[in-house]
Amino acid sequence: MSPEAEASHATLTREEVEHVALLARLELDEREIEEYASILNRILGHFNKLQELDTEGVPSTSHPAPIANVFREDEARPSLSVEEALSNAPDSEARCFKAPKVIQEY
Repeated sequence: MSPEAEASHATLTREEVEHVALLARLELDEREIEEYASILNRILGHFNKLQELDTEGVPSTSHPAPIANVFREDEARPSLSVEEALSNAPDSEARCFKAPKVIQEY
């Protein structure tokens, strides 16, 4: 088997699984390390299978279906004046809404 083919079928070592667990802030016991190594190696096996596909002429995509922005374009238009906006406010100060403090200090 060529080095390239061998590298594409590499498996995760116990140390690599422990490193991934450390990065994810997981505390794994011996059984879980073995279990996750098996699971992750099966997942990598699926990716290795995908590497065997001929994708020549297939355009790259970031989403399986075409996506279009469904939002309208922003456009400036008339809005309420400050006075109109504050007209029904229970309290205002310095041309701003005034509301009770809701964040508790410790």
